[in-house]
Amino acid sequence: MLDYRNILRVASDPHKSMRTMELELRSSHHTIRKVLDAAEKAGISWPLPENVTNEMLIELLFPEEYQKTVLYAVPDYAYIHGELAKKGVNLTILWEEYSAKCQTEGSVPYMYSYFCEKYGRWANVTKATMRIQHKPGDTMEVDWAGAALDIHNSVTGEVSKAYLFVAVLPCSCFTYAEVCDDMKLENWISCHIHTYNYFGGVTRLLVPDNLKTGVTKNTRYETVLNRTYQELAEYYGTAIVPARVHHPQDKSHAEGGVNFASTWILAALRSRKFFSVEEAQDAVAEKLEELNDRDFKKRPGSRREAYLEEEKEFMQPLPSEPYESAIWSPDLKVGNDYLVSDGMNKYSVPYDLIGEKVNLRLTPNTVEVFFRGNRVTIHPRSKVYLRDPVMKSEHMPLEHRMYLNYNEKEFTDWANTVGSNAASVVKHFLTGGREPEQGYKYCASLAKLSDRYGPDRLENACKRLLSFSNTPSIRTLSTILKNGQDRAQQGPEPHKEPVQHGITRGADYFRKGGNSK
Repeated sequence: MLDYRNILRVASDPHKSMRTMELELRSSHHTIRKVLDAAEKAGISWPLPENVTNEMLIELLFPEEYQKTVLYAVPDYAYIHGELAKKGVNLTILWEEYSAKCQTEGSVPYMYSYFCEKYGRWANVTKATMRIQHKPGDTMEVDWAGAALDIHNSVTGEVSKAYLFVAVLPCSCFTYAEVCDDMKLENWISCHIHTYNYFGGVTRLLVPDNLKTGVTKNTRYETVLNRTYQELAEYYGTAIVPARVHHPQDKSHAEGGVNFASTWILAALRSRKFFSVEEAQDAVAEKLEELNDRDFKKRPGSRREAYLEEEKEFMQPLPSEPYESAIWSPDLKVGNDYLVSDGMNKYSVPYDLIGEKVNLRLTPNTVEVFFRGNRVTIHPRSKVYLRDPVMKSEHMPLEHRMYLNYNEKEFTDWANTVGSNAASVVKHFLTGGREPEQGYKYCASLAKLSDRYGPDRLENACKRLLSFSNTPSIRTLSTILKNGQDRAQQGPEPHKEPVQHGITRGADYFRKGGNSK
């Protein structure tokens, strides 16, 4: 019998020529080549486990020839291995199918225990066990790489860090990587979206590390996910199953993926100097393709080939519409100004929510405000800093809404219809501060006095006030009118017909936003 183990051992030395191997093994070129070709086809390489005998190698390398010399039907181990990767398939089912086929063909099947033992030996020799630990299209594992890239500011010379996000499909080891300027939630979500687009599909399960970015709480009794992360998973139809704390084996492939990425991407780029995250991402994307196209050391093919041949067809399809990334805020208490902030600008909410806790759902284009699970308002989101808050008039109390409708010209025109003294008082209010808006409140109070006492009495009160003071105030005017001091030195007012021309506006005009009747 040929010493198949010895042939594989000698041929594993890359420095030995075929002629040298012929002399050392005392075998012909044809025989050696036949064994090596069969080993390559079967995925068998040196070194081999000690318990693998030459008889076992005959069965693995030349199953058809071996079948002729034995009583029992030799199972198709490669077929069994491929079927085991499918959801719901196990060795019991495959042994039953194998036994039924043997009965049909009139051959003798192995007993179940020996069938499993023989398959286990085959998987061990061919280094195929890794592929049956995960079903295709079943799981995606994600994490941040431990190392980072340096980003140099070309102007200041300051050095910042860029971080590597890594996603791995354990079945095929197909990998995605992306560079981010931080590890915050917004980048975490964005990287997942880019990953699904790169893979062209979605797995049944999503296994992240226990980063607070995605997992709020994870104990043996309870898992609490970040609301934003949960919403992403629901949109893509995947289930988040965080790795158990202190159980790195739960994400063995992801850790391997991180190591591969660190070796093939970060270490390979360690001598390069980057001046922007975008430049670093271009370099990482190039290395990523090299990683996915690189042949495995212990099994045939590359990550990309394994994904396309074994896993892609089992991936769930992407949603028809692209996902719009949205970030949920923690509870925010509404202040007395009935405003909430997205971190850059402030936006209004209904004033009756003052003192209540609300949540913001932030997309690139909108700010949505939720109270007790219901959306109460939505604003267009500004991408630049705004000096003033984004307001909706319906969110304001009545007096604040009225204030919005005030303007300098309206107050001046109204005062002129009352009289020259009232006009002088209004002018003082509008010019007494740094800006005209500072006097709007006093002008509005003056209009209320006109409603209560009439424009003629207000004009007289203003005249009396200006006769002894250069700094008129609403309090003094109110006292004059309340005590009737505007009439003290004047006789009864003659009856006047209402003026039919000009502008006659009272406080009602301003209360209704300029729509007086």
